[in-house]
Amino acid sequence: MPTRIRLLNGAFALVEDPFTTVDDDTAIPPGDVIISLTRFQAEGERLLAECRKVGVRLESHEEVEALTYDLPRLAVVALVFPKFLDGRAYTYARLLRERFGFKGEVRAVGDVLREEAGYMLRCGFDAFVPADGSTPEDWDRATHRFRHVYQRSVDGRSPAYVERGE
Repeated sequence: MPTRIRLLNGAFALVEDPFTTVDDDTAIPPGDVIISLTRFQAEGERLLAECRKVGVRLESHEEVEALTYDLPRLAVVALVFPKFLDGRAYTYARLLRERFGFKGEVRAVGDVLREEAGYMLRCGFDAFVPADGSTPEDWDRATHRFRHVYQRSVDGRSPAYVERGE
């Protein structure tokens, strides 16, 4: 069974992934699935009516607002990082958590690198499928690399100016 790195009770762990990621041209297997936004819009009602856990894979060019009505029924939103220079998934994660109140798993997939772990956590990601073969221990080290942050975010850490008493 595939695995992912997941933040559980403040610690990173390598956990089995109960979801099957299904391409648009593949038949949907039994069980919990992650499908594209296009496929969800076409088949999502049926899948949810079958009492499955359903996740949606959102590409960087797709609008996160397309999911707002269905978010309470989704278990996972997998945000795709197509390449290192495309950071739209950071914005989508923050919107999911802060504006839309999504409580499910926000998963980073695609070109996911541990060097970005701290930023991903700050924006609301809690699951990761690293492209670089890194371990939970690597992710833990990466997220503790910097003590101070400079602005408020989803993670609730106090910015440096608050610590200095300004």
